[in-house]
Amino acid sequence: METKASVLLNAVPPYGHVIAGEKWRNSSLIQSLKGGGVKILFENELAVADFHLPNKSCILYVSECDVIAGSSYKRKLVRYRNASSSFQKLVLVENTRLSEQYFSAVQKFVVFDLGLTLLPVGGQTEASQLITQIVHRDGRENPFRRASSSRLLDPVVLAVVQQVPGVGRVKALALLHHFSSIQQLCEAAPAEMEPIVGQAAAQQIHSFFHKPNAAGT
Repeated sequence: METKASVLLNAVPPYGHVIAGEKWRNSSLIQSLKGGGVKILFENELAVADFHLPNKSCILYVSECDVIAGSSYKRKLVRYRNASSSFQKLVLVENTRLSEQYFSAVQKFVVFDLGLTLLPVGGQTEASQLITQIVHRDGRENPFRRASSSRLLDPVVLAVVQQVPGVGRVKALALLHHFSSIQQLCEAAPAEMEPIVGQAAAQQIHSFFHKPNAAGT
C-alpha cells in the first residue's frame, strides 16, 4: 500500500495550480504567483522538492543564502536527483551580486555532475515569473520533453540560453535549432558552435559553461 509521502512524490496539480511546500506559504514568491493568477495548494510532504507544476515538472529552489552558506545545499541536490519520481526535475538558483562568485561552481555541480536542468534567477520575483510562464503556457505538457522545434518557443529555455554573455535572442534561437537540449549545448565544442554563431561567440559560450570554479577545478 502506498504511503501519503510516496503518493505526493508524484502528485500532479490541476492546470493553473502549483503544489508548494508549506514553508513557502508566507514568501514573496507565493504572493507573486498569486498575483499572476496561479492557484496554490500547500503540502507538508513534498519530499525534497519545493514545488510541483501541472506539466509534471518539480522544482528545487536554491537561494542566495544556500549558495553562500557552503556546500550543504549539495546534499539536498543529490537527494533531489536521486528521488524516485516521474517528474522532470528543475533547479532554480539565485544568481545575485552576492552569490555570483559561487555561481559557476553551482552550475557545474547541477548541470554536469548531476545532469539536472538549472534555471538562474535574480530572486523570488523572477522565479515566480518563470513558474507562472510554465503554469499558464500549457499545464498539460512538459516543455522540457518536446522536440527541439517546439522547444524554441518556450520562453523559459530561451531565457536560460540568453544568460550566456554575448548570446541574444537571435543567437539563442539559432543554437536551439541545432542543439536539441541545453545539456547538448553545454557539452558542445567551440568548433561545433562556430558555424552557427561565429568564432568569438562560440568561444564565449564554451568558456561560460567550462570556466573553473572557486577551487580551480
